[in-house]
Amino acid sequence: MTAPPSLPGTQQADSPADRALALSLADEIDAALRWGAALVKSEPAGPLGLMITARLLSAAGRREVAVEGLELAVQRAIDIGNLPLALAACCDLTTLGQAPAKHRDSIAKTFCKGSPRLLDKGASPPELPRSAEAFQPLPAALSGKALVGKAQELVHEAKKICEQELAEHPSRPKIAPQPLFSSLDQGALRAMLDVFEVKTVASGAVIIEEGTPGAEAYILARGELEVRRKTDDHEPLLLARLGSGALFGEMALLSRAPRAASVVAARPSIVLLARKDALDTIAEKQPAVAQVFADHCRRRMVENLVRTSGILSAVKPNERPALVERFVTRTYEDGEVLITQGQASEGLHLIASGEVAVMHNDAEDTTLLAKLGVGEVVGEVALVLRRPSTASVIAACPTVTLHLPRDRFLELIKEHPAILGELYELAIKRDEETSSIVAQEATEADDFVLL
Repeated sequence: MTAPPSLPGTQQADSPADRALALSLADEIDAALRWGAALVKSEPAGPLGLMITARLLSAAGRREVAVEGLELAVQRAIDIGNLPLALAACCDLTTLGQAPAKHRDSIAKTFCKGSPRLLDKGASPPELPRSAEAFQPLPAALSGKALVGKAQELVHEAKKICEQELAEHPSRPKIAPQPLFSSLDQGALRAMLDVFEVKTVASGAVIIEEGTPGAEAYILARGELEVRRKTDDHEPLLLARLGSGALFGEMALLSRAPRAASVVAARPSIVLLARKDALDTIAEKQPAVAQVFADHCRRRMVENLVRTSGILSAVKPNERPALVERFVTRTYEDGEVLITQGQASEGLHLIASGEVAVMHNDAEDTTLLAKLGVGEVVGEVALVLRRPSTASVIAACPTVTLHLPRDRFLELIKEHPAILGELYELAIKRDEETSSIVAQEATEADDFVLL
């Protein structure tokens, strides 16, 4: 999750699926079923309509046909390359008491590393959903058993149409590889599929709240989400919109830092979630999962840092990947010391997630000089000015940094002198700020004594 976040923009109009999901979440089963069944009627091979209708038929007590619809939804979602939606349908089957192991096997076989069904490059973007204004649900005259019967009939017809299509075209279509998942072999991917749960949320629901601890990673199977961050005046700032297939929230599993932003549903959405303890268990049994997940998180950290770090932006874009390979990932617990005042520099830290406090100790007084977050650099004063550190740097919460050891730094600036210029200016500025703050603290202490 990972389809890249789309840029902030205008939200699309409600689709028929939005209407069906919203009505379902409001327990208006008949109204929701009219919309869901109409989706199946208009697009028999569409996995989302099949999945929604199957859920509603299950709520109406038609468990057998619900299972039939969900199994068909899994197959169709696989064929259009939508792993998250296929997995969501599997989770629904589990809720109905089924053991969809064969379907998860099929997902793993199709999307794993080396699968013959995967394209070398990504597929074209999916079509935009139709507006609900131009779509007609089943007639309002249909209700109760008659409506359920019609919906059941449409699911049966959809199955026949799909079986006929398969008979006429037995070779299955090529599909796009999935970020993260298609980096795993079949066994590792199969194990990872078991840790996900499915959750359906209404428009406006808060999935992740800024500042809270993070213990889950998510994939958006269907819908649209907004990533928001509070500003100084507490008004939310829209950072991005996430579309189907997006993986989000995974950085908190690596660093356990508080959530850096909120994620809110912009329309009714179906999300998959994996809890940290479940992922940790899989990682212990399948080391490949841990490695691929760690590599993915590192890439995401670097992508974020390239956008926020003045140091990395001083290097040409095509040279940044090689540059970042020189850094070593380090993790610090809340209260752990990154840099100790008075000691020689061990290297440079680029904060990838979390927050650090810069503290100056003078006799019995300790002064907070600054709190620094993602994209900031620490350790540059001692490293560039070649003297002991003038302050200590302490993790203010679980924090991850990209650390550049001193010997690698000396090699780096020979190749990228622009970085030395950026760091020198930053070092001089911070050194002057530290001296000013410490002097001000001393003056205020003297004034207090005189009073």
